[in-house]
Amino acid sequence: MTRNSSVVLLAVTIFGLTYGLSAPLIALRLSAAGYSEALIGINAAMHAVGVLLIAPWLPALCRRFTPARLLMGSLISVAGLLALFPLLPSGSSFALRLLLGMATEVILVVTETWLNQQSVERNRARMLATYTAMLSAGFALGPFILTLQGSGGSAFITAALLAVVAAGTMLTARGLRLNSEIRTPRKLSRWLKLLPLALAATLLNAALEAAGMNLLAIYAMNLGWPEAQATSLITILMVGAIVLQLPIGWLADRLDRQGLIVWLAALSTLGALMWPLALHSLWLARFLLFCWGGVFVGIYTVIITLIGQRFQGAELAGAYAALSVAWGIGALIGPALGGAAMSLTLHGLPWMAAILCAFFTGFALTQRRRE
Repeated sequence: MTRNSSVVLLAVTIFGLTYGLSAPLIALRLSAAGYSEALIGINAAMHAVGVLLIAPWLPALCRRFTPARLLMGSLISVAGLLALFPLLPSGSSFALRLLLGMATEVILVVTETWLNQQSVERNRARMLATYTAMLSAGFALGPFILTLQGSGGSAFITAALLAVVAAGTMLTARGLRLNSEIRTPRKLSRWLKLLPLALAATLLNAALEAAGMNLLAIYAMNLGWPEAQATSLITILMVGAIVLQLPIGWLADRLDRQGLIVWLAALSTLGALMWPLALHSLWLARFLLFCWGGVFVGIYTVIITLIGQRFQGAELAGAYAALSVAWGIGALIGPALGGAAMSLTLHGLPWMAAILCAFFTGFALTQRRRE
């Protein structure tokens, strides 16, 4: 692996850490302050508002600035925002999460675009599986830090320091460039016709990722789990997402990728239906969430592989910008739906996950038949 690849993968790991830590940490702090689950869901949706605000500007930013400058600026911004969370009153977290969403989305789009451009077709899925595994490692590290340090302000400071270290590694990057040979990005309406399955998968991934990161620990605590064990479930889920991405990437390099997406979505539906039963047992819950996390995140791994297979140059950055809009919409509605579902019924979170995965399975099957 080259130095530039290592730097880019470190940046995306910090993105995952930022989201993996801030989502449950802010949710727990707001819950302790007396905020309802619905308001916690709305707070989580502010991250998505930030994504939607920055998404239209991403292709232009990728053409104007080098990846190293974009990543360094975003990581420094992330560090500053994280440091402000424990210093300001809880109500300010709504604005801070919006700004955090803007900064971290730049990291996500730049790293995905650069790595896809560096991949060749014979190993594209494995390279992007490594990327998704590192992203998931960041997601897992966030709740792990929370488990060690608790829901106090020190966890924010730890994450901010890690973001500063990652920003410093950008100084070692040499020749980090994006291919910008295609200058005119397509309109979003055009992407809707070109990428219906990818946009739907991104919408699903963002909705359940945001809902799970913000509400899974609270769901487990509502079932009687202590805070530390409830938070550890997020880490277990993300560890599964790390470990299982390389096998899924290996399969995606050898099997029909759209068919594989259908199977992964169907298994995700069945797994979500089993959450209420599994969470009555510590080890059964950990095993199920380990497997479910790997299978569900595998959908996104295969999707970004298909995107890299189809598009190149600045048009690839345009495709990821379009996916950013879908991600923002999903992350906007996911926590709000999850919070509302949990307000209606004890098992509202897994029921919502199962329903969304089932709808996506049917849509993916329909799209495959049209190809």
